[in-house]
Amino acid sequence: MKKRKLKINYLKFGLFIIALFLAYIIFYERNLSSVHKFVSSIGYFGTFFAGMLYTYGFTSPPATAIILLLAEEQNIFLASLIGGFGALLSDLLIFKTINYSFKEEIRYLLKGKKHLNFLPKYFFTILGALIIASPLPDELGISLMVFDKKLLKKNFFLIPYILNTIGIFIILLIGKSI
Repeated sequence: MKKRKLKINYLKFGLFIIALFLAYIIFYERNLSSVHKFVSSIGYFGTFFAGMLYTYGFTSPPATAIILLLAEEQNIFLASLIGGFGALLSDLLIFKTINYSFKEEIRYLLKGKKHLNFLPKYFFTILGALIIASPLPDELGISLMVFDKKLLKKNFFLIPYILNTIGIFIILLIGKSI
């Protein structure tokens, strides 16, 4: 008798939908005093933690909702710097994971990059930077930026910090205006 494996199709997509739903509840139901009190009570640490969550695909929607809530009570300039630092720490973890785990695959892709010569020189770097600045998953943006080895060695720490700080600042501005 063969055992049947439980195969779940679209698990990641389902988890992402749950994350979007959670973000919707956090942001839409602002009158949920317990959620709002907790988010407010953690202050700038909450901004730092939300910044860390802001970079990952599954946690970006709730992190964005938390940042929007925190915008009401925090200095948005300081909060964006703190949130950007939290996002940088997560990006460094992503970078180390990609660089270590996918080193051979990246080397292979870079060797076969000749078929991508029709693209502008910094196409992957610019596309990766745009993804990092947005609430989209930084995993994808960092993976694209890995193609530019010179950039990563010299400026990797600075670029994600600036881009995430700008993205978080824009979210905080939106939160202030709502």
